[in-house]
Amino acid sequence: MKIYLDACCWSRPFDGQMQDRVRLEAEAVLSIIARSKAGDFILAASEAIDFELSKIPDVDKFKKICSLYSATGVRLLYTEETKKRALLFQRQGIKFLDSLHLALAEEYKQDALLTTDDNFFAAATKSDAAVRVDNPAAWLIRRMQ
Repeated sequence: MKIYLDACCWSRPFDGQMQDRVRLEAEAVLSIIARSKAGDFILAASEAIDFELSKIPDVDKFKKICSLYSATGVRLLYTEETKKRALLFQRQGIKFLDSLHLALAEEYKQDALLTTDDNFFAAATKSDAAVRVDNPAAWLIRRMQ
């Protein structure tokens, strides 16, 4: 199963864990990463994720995230089709970097694009994207049923 975790998912295990939701999402992301290392999932890397992660000002947090991010098994590269599709997603109300995530996940036929960003999730689920967009905790729970 091919999974695209957006940048907020890669960061989630290192966010403040005071809220139950954040803890649950962090555990789900860590579980997905562990299962990818066991061969259950193939996690995607991309320039869009790289760019977002590079903007993290906390050097220690950045290093920890990069350690997790090394679990990716495939790198998704931009094409002209990616850029065109991202523009269409932007016209549907999806922010620039999110539109790139969505276009890449769709073009490379990822089985799911997971995000903890409620605004991205809401906009993506209203779009005509051909990839399933979900929250990592909710997605993992459904996979376990």
